[in-house]
Amino acid sequence: MEIKKVGVVGSGAMGTGIAHVSAQSGYEVVVYDIAEAAIGRSRDNIASLFDKSIQKGKATEELKAETLGRMTFTTDINDMKDVDLVIEAVVENLELKQKVFNQLDSIVKPDAILASNTSTMSITKLATSVKRPEAFAGVHFFNPAQVMRLVELIRGYYTSDETIKSLQDYVRAIGKESVEVRKDVPGFVVNRLMLIQFKEAQLVYEEGIASLEDIDKAMTLGLNHPMGPFTLMDFTGLDISYDSLVYLHNEFGQDKWAPPVSLKRMINAGRLGKKTGGKGWFDTSKK
Repeated sequence: MEIKKVGVVGSGAMGTGIAHVSAQSGYEVVVYDIAEAAIGRSRDNIASLFDKSIQKGKATEELKAETLGRMTFTTDINDMKDVDLVIEAVVENLELKQKVFNQLDSIVKPDAILASNTSTMSITKLATSVKRPEAFAGVHFFNPAQVMRLVELIRGYYTSDETIKSLQDYVRAIGKESVEVRKDVPGFVVNRLMLIQFKEAQLVYEEGIASLEDIDKAMTLGLNHPMGPFTLMDFTGLDISYDSLVYLHNEFGQDKWAPPVSLKRMINAGRLGKKTGGKGWFDTSKK
């Protein structure tokens, strides 16, 4: 199936990024959120990013106008009725996601592909909410979606080859690279590897082996990572790391996935990183 029109459900950071890169690549895009204020912020954020790029000479007013002109922002989920692909990007809550897909299943056209941007949850379980699980898959972008080049394409138990092929074409058309996750396992590829690294970094810190700063320095200079694990957790949100570890711990039933005490302490203190004004592992609130 050729994808020409893309729907995005959820206008937070991930949904906005996915919508932005899709529209800039020539797709018509419909962005849905239940809250009018959230929709307004999404559009404003895209316009603001364009303005910064224009000031740096990396974009033009024409590109900004063309991209925003391809986008529809709505609080009516029925506006998804004629999209070819819907990507869900709501919070990591299984019941909420299933509710969204059950609703979408009765709205979208018969040959539309339904996909979730979930970073850890079972695609097979999410697909139980729709009548055509063969047209359901995981499409996991990374934050910020406008910058990060990788998209994980995750097969559920029933996902068809045709669905994966259409999604591979879409990912290529928006200038990204994809990897195919052939088995629907918690954490997929990247988060399964990353979260265990996050946990080990926290244990190294808890054991007094090195400071937060030196652990981050070791990973950036020793392994050439663009960010150390603590800086990255602050950027994406400590609550996301915590919730993902809890989910993997419940799914695998292995102690190695249990959230460390230091992470629980930060969650209890309300220090979630960038989303709490820069107060996370590090305090950048005054910088």
